[in-house]
Amino acid sequence: MIRLVVLALLAVAACGPGSRGGPSMNNRMNAPEPVAQGSDVVSSDILAREPVANTAQIQHILIGWKDLDAAHDERAQKRTKAEAEALVKSLMTQIKAGADFAMLMKQHSEDPGSASSGRAYTVSPDAQLVIEFKQLGLRLNVGEVGVVQSDFGFHIMKRTE
Repeated sequence: MIRLVVLALLAVAACGPGSRGGPSMNNRMNAPEPVAQGSDVVSSDILAREPVANTAQIQHILIGWKDLDAAHDERAQKRTKAEAEALVKSLMTQIKAGADFAMLMKQHSEDPGSASSGRAYTVSPDAQLVIEFKQLGLRLNVGEVGVVQSDFGFHIMKRTE
């Protein structure tokens, strides 16, 4: 009987504190939950879903603000978070009205790599991307657009495939 109790305690300890005890978005135990977001421009409804893909191609528009350590773009250094939120809302309105995402990406994105090339990032659970980007990217349906916040700013993301 003591042996059974010890085995049960070891099994619980192996799951770690606060473990949900089931597979995560990448079918691994104890993977992080979607990060709580602090802005009303963030697509909380999409983040609340289960992942719909293991791999996705994502284009994005990065919008930063001056209080972020990672904001190196001149435009970001001149705006507040509230101004960044207003810009994200404006861009989302344009996208929903049918604006060309790639064109908006070239004009507004503060991610120099994707803004100049228009290329999409491959998102997977193991991709070397910030967790918030992966969490939203794997929850978007093809053609869908959503917003997530990371240490780099707001990412307006569109799944292309």
